[in-house]
This record gives sequence, structure tokens and C-alpha cells, in this order.
Amino acid sequence: MSIIIVSFCIIVLILLITQFKVNAFLAFLLICILAGFLLGIDSTKIVGSIQKGIGDMLGSLVIVIVSGAMLGKLVAESGAAERIASGMMRLFGERYIQWALVVTGFVIGIPLFYNVGFVLVMPLVFSVVYRYKLPSIYVGLPILTALSVTHGFLPPHPSPAGLVSQFDADMGKTLLYGILIAIPTVIIAGPIFSKTLRRINAPMLKTFKPSDTPEDQLPGLTNSLISALLPVILLTITTVLTYIIPPYSPLSKTILFLSDPALVLLLSLFIVTFTLGINMKMSMKKIMDIYSDSVKDIAMLLLIMSGAGALKEILIVSGVSMEIAGLLNGLNVHLLVLGWLLASVIRVCLGSATVAGLTAAGIVAPLLNGSGVDPNLMVLSIGAGSLMFSHINDAGFWLFKEYFNTSIRDTIKSWSMMESIVAVSGLVGVLILNYII
Repeated sequence: MSIIIVSFCIIVLILLITQFKVNAFLAFLLICILAGFLLGIDSTKIVGSIQKGIGDMLGSLVIVIVSGAMLGKLVAESGAAERIASGMMRLFGERYIQWALVVTGFVIGIPLFYNVGFVLVMPLVFSVVYRYKLPSIYVGLPILTALSVTHGFLPPHPSPAGLVSQFDADMGKTLLYGILIAIPTVIIAGPIFSKTLRRINAPMLKTFKPSDTPEDQLPGLTNSLISALLPVILLTITTVLTYIIPPYSPLSKTILFLSDPALVLLLSLFIVTFTLGINMKMSMKKIMDIYSDSVKDIAMLLLIMSGAGALKEILIVSGVSMEIAGLLNGLNVHLLVLGWLLASVIRVCLGSATVAGLTAAGIVAPLLNGSGVDPNLMVLSIGAGSLMFSHINDAGFWLFKEYFNTSIRDTIKSWSMMESIVAVSGLVGVLILNYII
């Protein structure tokens, strides 16, 4: 009976968000209360459970996500991302334009949130289209593939960071595994798949014809690359050092302290404030204004994540998580595949990758105990599933359609199929890595 109640609540959640256009955070809160009553939780404990779930979720993520948003915003506003893009184009040349765009998207996508990255790289895509007279989707899809994969696979992006927290995974390991899986996934769904789309007619809107920014107003390429990738560099170094330095060494505690993702992001933000801010003649007030604007951009995202944390806590308190665990343990489906399927179904129904990933995680998390499944791979499996088949209920679908001036049919053939290829390729990569390790 409890499983039926949970299924009913998830369906109602989907309907509230998709059909009745209720704000996702409010929808989560309503469903938490409804689920609490239907699952027999004492009415005096429902609100407390919701508050605990919100606190547990945000407590471990606010510093990481907010610092990441601030860093990404400064990378964009300082012109560092534009410098990286132009540098990649010069390095690869006309013959390998797609690969230049893929590398650019991957590098830019690590520090930037997807929507910010999308808007940022469009001038580059349009300039290539106008300059080399190439089909716009053929040129643009590879770089958007890279942005999408980094958004869904790699911390400190909100969804994978939230999943790391839910599964008590290691952010450094997840990042390393994620990069290993992301690279072939981007190649398959980007440059290879886009070759089948050259015949799609998507005339560029003149409104989006790019204007060049003077080179002398941009930061240097080395400065831009190191600043944009600083969190990744520091996380990688500290993660590798934890394997090299003996656990009883005097340096061990120091490395563990420095490897904390929150500290890594804060340290990176402090350094980038100087390298891309003060070093580029920005006033401290302007830098702080950029940081303030970045927080406004992600405020609702944080609330949605906290709502997912509240629902998870309700399921735990009610005991239904153990009931679901007992039922699913009898199914002949690998837990990594099950997490991917749950995230895929919720993604197709809701449209939000973040909501899909965190909701699926709340159901799967109790099953990890004693399963022997690597929690870092579970993060990536659900992250891949959360990108499945973006369609008309996803803001990214319409962003692509309007910028590339395509029909709904052609948007499905290009954008939606690319996201589906990313989801399936990601799962295959996770299963291969699971077999190896």
C-alpha cells in the first residue's frame, strides 16, 4: 500500500508542475505534507521532517553551489570564457571546428551553469556559422552537448553535487569518474551524431549576429584557462594526493581538509577574484555585484533542491524507503540501471534534470546500503538518466528551438535525440566502469 501511495504522490507532483504550473519548490512542499499524512506519519512530526530534510540538503551544498555560481558568473563577465573560445578556434583551425567547439564547451561548461553557458557560447557558434557558411546545428550541437554533459555529470554543478550529498559519495572521485565517462559520451552525441543533421535547415536569426569584443579587453588565455578550471585542478590534485600520502602521515589531515569541496570552491573563488577581477581592473564593488547577481540566478534552484531533500526525509521517516528497498531487491535489475530508469522516467515527465535526479536519488538511496554498488557511479548513472529526452516541458528545449530558429520536429530530431544519446551513452559508460573497478 505504501508503494502505491508514493507512486500516487509522485504522479501528483508531476501534474502540479507540468499541468497546473505550480512552482516546483511549492509543489514539493505540498507533496511532502500529503505524503506525510497518507503514509501515517504523526502530524506533529511532518513539519519537523520537512525542515530536517531541507536543512540536511542545503547544509552540505549551499557553499559549493553558491561559490560555483559566483565563479562561473565572473568567468563569463570578465571575458575569460570568450578568450577560451577564441583561443580554441585558433588552435584547432577551420578543419577541426567541431572539435574546437567541443573542447571549448567542455572547458567552459565545468564552471558555468548550463543556461549561462548556453547564452555565452551562442555568439561563438553564430560567428563560426557566418564565417564558414556551415549548417548552424552541425556547428552548434557539439558545444551544447559538452555543456549538457558537464551539467549532468560533473560536480560542482547542482544536480551531481546534490547526488553526491544524497549518496554520501566522494566529490573528487565522482569528478574523475565523470570526466572518464563524459569524454566518449560527448564525442558520440556531439561531433558524430551532428554529422547526420547537416541537412536540417535552420536559418540564423539576424538578431543574433555576433559583434566582436576587442581582444585587448579580454584576459589572457592562460589566465582564463587556469581560472575557469581551478576548482577541477584543485579537486583532482587533492584527490590524487589522498591515494599517494599514507593515511597516518602528518600531511594526511591537511590534505583531507584541503580536499573538502566547499573549501576548494571558496579557495578558487578567492583566487579568481584577483586573477579575473582585480587583475582586470574591476573594482571590488563591481565584482561583488557580479557575485550578488549570480546568487539571484540560482536561488530558485536551491529551493527546488531543498524540496527534494524534504521529500526524501518524509520517505525515510515513514519507513516506506525500506519497503521499496525490500521490493526492488527482488527484481533482477542492476541497481545502477534502476537508478537510471527512475531518473529517465521522471525527467521525461517533469522536464527538469535537477528535479529528476534528486527525486530518483531519494528513492534509490536506501538501497545502496549493503548493495556493494559504488556510490560515485550511482551519482553518474542517475545524472545520465536525468538528461533523457528533453522535450516540450523542458526550458532547454525551447532555448535551443528559439536560438536556432528550428521547427518543433527538427528540434526533437536534433536536440531531444542528442540528449537521449547522452543518457544512454552515459549509462553504458557507467556500467563499463563498474565492471572495470
